[in-house]
Amino acid sequence: MTLTGNMLIGQQAITGNREAIRAINPATGTVLEPAYLGGGSEHVEQACTLAQEAFDSFRETSLETRATFLETIAAEIEALGDELIDRAVSESGLPHPRIVGERARTCQQLRTFARTVRAGEWLDVRVDNALPERQPLPRADLRQRQVPLGPVAVFGASNFPLAFSVAGGDIENASGKLLAPNTAT
Repeated sequence: MTLTGNMLIGQQAITGNREAIRAINPATGTVLEPAYLGGGSEHVEQACTLAQEAFDSFRETSLETRATFLETIAAEIEALGDELIDRAVSESGLPHPRIVGERARTCQQLRTFARTVRAGEWLDVRVDNALPERQPLPRADLRQRQVPLGPVAVFGASNFPLAFSVAGGDIENASGKLLAPNTAT
């Protein structure tokens, strides 16, 4: 795991153009490297544009593809090994066993959510067949399901650096289900 101090926007390493942001180990007061130059409004706009472009194709992916995506994230987190744990301990001041447990919880959440996505029950599909003979008027065929509406921004919590932050439950929901209010078609 190599930390470069860059933002990742659209699979590209981008150097910020604002004041540097540095993590500080709360247990020791040590400033951690690298420094991250803050992003500006143009970076937010770029990320939002790319998210909208990706959304249009991602919303059409199969449930299997989405589930595999979530399982791959879990495997990649585990593949980072102790290096991820050590950095999270340094940045958060939380004890090593807590972060190890949080990583396990995060990966389990991702895999559990993948099973939920794969099952598809959250789509809440409903079909009311046409009743052409119904009186006083025929009823058309009605179909309803949950559909994604658009990209989601998640602002992660620092007190749970994994389980509720960049890889946690909020992101899992956004990437796996992309839930929306019922839509009749």
